[in-house]
Amino acid sequence: MVLRNSLGANLESFISERVTPVSGDVCDENLGIKDCILREEMWKEIDIVLNSAATTNFDERYDVALGTNTYGALHVLSFAQNCVKLKVLLHVSTAYVCGEKEGNTLESPFYMGDTLKGTSKLDINAEKELVKEYLDRLRVQGATNEAIISTMKDFGIERAKLYGWSNTYTYTKAMGEMLLGQFNQNLPLIIIRPTMVTSTYKEPFSGWIEGTRTIDGVISAYAKGKLECFTAHPKSILDMIPADMVVNSMIVAIVAHANKSSQIIFHVGSSLRNPMKLYTLKEFIIKYFTRNPWTGKNGKSIKVGKVIMFSSMARFHAYMAIRYKLPLKVLWLANEVLCQYYRDMYIDRKRKVKVVVRLVELYKPYVLFTGRFDDSNTEKLRVAARESDADVHLFDFDPKCIDWEDYIINTHIPGLIKHSMKP
Repeated sequence: MVLRNSLGANLESFISERVTPVSGDVCDENLGIKDCILREEMWKEIDIVLNSAATTNFDERYDVALGTNTYGALHVLSFAQNCVKLKVLLHVSTAYVCGEKEGNTLESPFYMGDTLKGTSKLDINAEKELVKEYLDRLRVQGATNEAIISTMKDFGIERAKLYGWSNTYTYTKAMGEMLLGQFNQNLPLIIIRPTMVTSTYKEPFSGWIEGTRTIDGVISAYAKGKLECFTAHPKSILDMIPADMVVNSMIVAIVAHANKSSQIIFHVGSSLRNPMKLYTLKEFIIKYFTRNPWTGKNGKSIKVGKVIMFSSMARFHAYMAIRYKLPLKVLWLANEVLCQYYRDMYIDRKRKVKVVVRLVELYKPYVLFTGRFDDSNTEKLRVAARESDADVHLFDFDPKCIDWEDYIINTHIPGLIKHSMKP
């Protein structure tokens, strides 16, 4: 948008002179680039490799997440190792590879075989073989595509929890880091671990976001009247960071650490410098949608109310059983007796219960998370940027400047509604 406004009709020529798009796939060796002449040319010319390719679904099917988040990282590394002019490889991970730890999480690397439980050793190649065997067995059994998707999603969560991670996303991203650490061969390697990435703070304009990310699913469900209760630890800090601040940190890190034959990790978040409690976010969301109700598919405004918050999963499940699941069972019996008279009502209420339970289960590691992310390396990067001759305002990534109430109410939620939320 900024470039289009400044360059006008010259935008396309400006981009074509500087950008060469190449079709590929991180799930494949050589990034799926079949043309050997093109591949050799890329290896001769490329000096910076940046990998942000990932599937960020918490409950992604295991084979897909393993192929993209884990082995995709290894394939990018292998490709980068062939680049004769390479100055640095930057890999985007997530701060939540740490799992559900309390206290201060350091910017420390994972080593091959590490688990969060510490009771068993993780063998990534064995996991790959296990996935292949699992898929082959499902296909031999004649499982439908829907059944395969559902089973592989459950399998991913099962394997993640076995080794101490809460979901497939963070588990496969952690394994990706392990492979990078094991095989980088002293390549200049930067790992950026952002926390919950939200809409842009300033650039290219305030409030830009693509898709619904992390806490946005909760905001959307509440706006549409589908969320009456949720879980949150009273001490939970929601570690959010605008997308443009993450990008700025990546640019500065590349400049600062090019040609340094070592690995460095940066946490990019706000929990240490400018913390915001989850309970505070809840009040901002209620305040916004009370004043600006969402319009439903029928054209009517959806009235929202207070959200009941539970400090533990046990309390949440007990409430759901008494308040919703028991009446739902009664409605099901009545529906059976009265020849499906309450069928539509039963389906609608069952769907709403399912939405709430699924949201709570997926977001549990984040809304009950009481830790904070140490950002000592990132702070050193900020200090170095301020002491250089660069215009630090162009590449600002200090969360201290964020007024959370103003950002959530006047930037993030309006941006989410404009760019991502659907009726």
